[in-house]
Amino acid sequence: MTAAAQARTRLERIRASAGIAQLALQQIQDDLGAADVDQAELAAILRELIEDTDPPGGFIAAVAQLLTTAARRAEQTEPDGDASCPLHEAAALITDNAGQHLIWAAQALAPQGDSA
Repeated sequence: MTAAAQARTRLERIRASAGIAQLALQQIQDDLGAADVDQAELAAILRELIEDTDPPGGFIAAVAQLLTTAARRAEQTEPDGDASCPLHEAAALITDNAGQHLIWAAQALAPQGDSA
């Protein structure tokens, strides 16, 4: 297989995986919008996105790791940091800001950490 064919195959796999991830996120969004979701269940759902589940560190950590991997690859392909710096910053923002805000929201909804 040529390098161009391998790149096309890789891009096709990534496109399919991103589509699957979008479907999974849509399912989570649909569940969040269910009329019978109460405070405790909402807090439990938010905690699922940030706690040590599978993958370790939760969904938010997995997204940050994906961006960190892209940043490391960018470092290898472009020496000036024009792409890798923003990718590293995006990963940090997701972890530090989004993750922390999800924790605060879950605590506000169910302070004792009660889960559904």
